[in-house]
Amino acid sequence: MAPILEGKNVVKRYGQYVAVDRISFAVPQGSIFGLLGPNGAGKTSLIRIITGITGADEGEIWFEGKPITNRHPERIGYMPEERGLYKKMKVGEQLIYLARLKGMTEAAAKAALKHWLDKFEIGHWWNKKIDELSKGMSQKIQFIATVIHEPALLILDEPFSGLDPINANMIEREIHQMKQNGTSIIFSTHRMEQVETICDHLMLVNQGENILWGEVAEIKNRFKPNQFEVQFRGELSAELMAKVELQILNPGHLMFKAESEQEANRILRVILDSGLMISSMHEILPSINDIFIQSVEADLSQISA
Repeated sequence: MAPILEGKNVVKRYGQYVAVDRISFAVPQGSIFGLLGPNGAGKTSLIRIITGITGADEGEIWFEGKPITNRHPERIGYMPEERGLYKKMKVGEQLIYLARLKGMTEAAAKAALKHWLDKFEIGHWWNKKIDELSKGMSQKIQFIATVIHEPALLILDEPFSGLDPINANMIEREIHQMKQNGTSIIFSTHRMEQVETICDHLMLVNQGENILWGEVAEIKNRFKPNQFEVQFRGELSAELMAKVELQILNPGHLMFKAESEQEANRILRVILDSGLMISSMHEILPSINDIFIQSVEADLSQISA
């Protein structure tokens, strides 16, 4: 299946500063795509190009197999990190207004809004003004404004900011449900643990360049340290320690390094032959947070070299 969104050698300059430097990427249909990077990496500039807020100086953005035009934003929902609600407008009239800007009729907008307010159990907020709501409450309204027109592509920039755990879980469930219904989602965050649980694919940008991309599981496998942790019962013998190099983590836990599956099986057989009873064994995989730090530091070292 063709990707819903593609970037081809995209460049964005602000004077002499290159914010986006020949970035290429592809967002698979019906996936959650993590857009990651340190502050100032070029994420927001790239999102603004995708949504039509600004244009690329070079390169192309393709949406649903065609070069993106000024009509495509109606098929996109964008929730920026800096929220953009009108504080003095009432919730109902504001959301209907924003839905109309996305091409919905007034009747369709009212029906969709009632559905979302009832779903979040906030129907009584219809006549509240935004400045009467807490940050978390206004965040839920911003989310509804982003999804009310049922976009094919949803761009979420720090969508859980300001939400308590209950409401964060509610929004996360909706994100997964929309993915199941076929919506493609770009998810930008600094919370790497959220990437672990939410994203299927990711792209890491730094200094305006794409320095890492791929499926989350494949990337974690690519960066694995080839270490295995074993939980055991019994006494470690000097003979075993002489045969294989083991690191004792704490009583009943050890770790060893193996460059291949065959070598790991060989070491495991040696451990079993020593008389130890193995309760569990698993390969240690790096966290996305570890990979983020390692990749950005390596890229900065390469730039300064």
